[in-house]
Amino acid sequence: MELLPAIDLRGGAAVRLTQGDYDREVRYGDPVELAARYVAAGARWIHVVDLDAARTGVPHERAALGEIVRLAASASVRVEAGGGIRREDDAAMLLESGVARVVLGTAALEDPALAGRCARRWPGRVAVGLDYRVGPDGVAEAQAHGWRVGSGDALVDLLA
Repeated sequence: MELLPAIDLRGGAAVRLTQGDYDREVRYGDPVELAARYVAAGARWIHVVDLDAARTGVPHERAALGEIVRLAASASVRVEAGGGIRREDDAAMLLESGVARVVLGTAALEDPALAGRCARRWPGRVAVGLDYRVGPDGVAEAQAHGWRVGSGDALVDLLA
């Protein structure tokens, strides 16, 4: 098993959302400093998500992500990135910029064929990450668009 420390980016800061609620965030400060701490602690991978891009499909944190990728590369640490990757070109741009692996969420839910094309084009460099909420009926429903839209699909059905 490998542990991947995560950095969620929003408004130029490292943040954590409470249960995907954008109105309930905790700020942790400079994301590059946080990445440096992860590197110093021996991380082999860092997981980075552009939360605003996850909601809108438009990149917001490319500069911070680029700094994290450069810092990580200097220590032979790999970065996987997600949030807002809706097209094959989005994945290509990230992978060409030094990101080792892209994580598809909304795109994988809404266009599974896209996930398949990306996986074939970049073997071993594409992952699918699905956020979910457990409803009152106890069913875990996959979420899309940065936690704003329920997919209507039970997580267990998507994994089958």
